[in-house]
Amino acid sequence: MELHFLGTGAADWDISKADASPDFRRYSSLLVDGKLLIDPGPCLFEFEKTFGYENLFGGVKNTIVTHPHDDHYSEKTAERLTRDGARIFFPAAGETLDLGDCIVRAYAANHRTAKDPVHFTVESKADGKRFFYGCDGAWLFYETYRALLDLGHIDLMIFDCTIGDIQGDYRIFEHNNAAMVSEMAASFKKICPRFMVSHLARTLHPATHAETAAVLAKFGLETARDDLRVNV
Repeated sequence: MELHFLGTGAADWDISKADASPDFRRYSSLLVDGKLLIDPGPCLFEFEKTFGYENLFGGVKNTIVTHPHDDHYSEKTAERLTRDGARIFFPAAGETLDLGDCIVRAYAANHRTAKDPVHFTVESKADGKRFFYGCDGAWLFYETYRALLDLGHIDLMIFDCTIGDIQGDYRIFEHNNAAMVSEMAASFKKICPRFMVSHLARTLHPATHAETAAVLAKFGLETARDDLRVNV
């Protein structure tokens, strides 16, 4: 599977100032194999234009939504995608979707300002590769943790790291700092070899991607950036 990060920022980024710099982050969104979109936020078509892609979303067959906050779900974006033939899903925790090329499983997320938020695992039917996507959210619920362990091997886990290397911030009750992600990663090392972070707040991380990545690397974490492509 190829994962294409379309946005890696939290809601405090000013998307009216978006550019192609690695230091700018749009609202978090991910494109999988050009066919499955996670979170149809308001930045997608600006991203397509800014980075010079032609018909980047023409192959999108299915869109899944973590939760309906404005930085993750845009009615205008969803309407445009559905006009082009994509289906939009709001899976509930515990639900499994068979989307033809892949299997999507939804898990309860710890993000209480949203209604029924979820995280996802996506599994390719072609080769069995599997990744976890957990933006927004703080500590995983115990039930989610157990369900992921029971699922077995996961090739990559992507966690919310909104808060960065800051302690004592009130947002830890629905978002992660780097130490929290590091602790969860340590608990999953028995089933997962690789951990990345996304959903980074502009005001809670260093000014540049390089500086941010250097800080988070000390926690054993890879830092995503807009327009990054990763093979699972």
